[in-house]
Amino acid sequence: MKILNLYQRSFLSVLKMVVYEFEGKKPEISETSFIFPTATIIGDVKIGENCFIGPNAVLRGDWGSIEIGNGSNIQDTCVIHSVPNGTTSLGENCHIGHGAVVHQATLGKHVVVGINAVVGDWAEIGDNCIIGEGALVPRKMKIEDESIVVGIPGKVIGKLSDSHREYSWWATKLYQTLPKRYRENFKQID
Repeated sequence: MKILNLYQRSFLSVLKMVVYEFEGKKPEISETSFIFPTATIIGDVKIGENCFIGPNAVLRGDWGSIEIGNGSNIQDTCVIHSVPNGTTSLGENCHIGHGAVVHQATLGKHVVVGINAVVGDWAEIGDNCIIGEGALVPRKMKIEDESIVVGIPGKVIGKLSDSHREYSWWATKLYQTLPKRYRENFKQID
């Protein structure tokens, strides 16, 4: 993975990302990803290829580390964080909806976390799962592949249908067009 050099990217001369080193740990961000200028990336954070990090999202790798898999998107106002010496890990193609919080959790490949949902400490979510809007996945909950979780506290209500799978991939692929579109077309105006 080629790591973004903040000083060589022309669009960053005007649009500067809020990326911070913390206690000697610097974020590693693929040059094919796009981080919105108002997002905040701190410390031990690794962002894979073709990821989109939306406005006012916060990825805080100060106590522990954060790993974002290739093709993932973290939308507006999300918070991703870890406990001391822990790791929050998102597999490839994860789709984290507006305002969601993922804290000290492990998400498999292509997990959709709905708008304003919360995934608690040490939760483990399998591949191809959907966490519904506003759901609360409690700490240490283990969710099998292909599951749908809704409610407070979150409960598995079934397995993904073909229509769930098609829609979730459609939405994820839509967001995967954004890094390139933003890198090529996003300009601050006076």
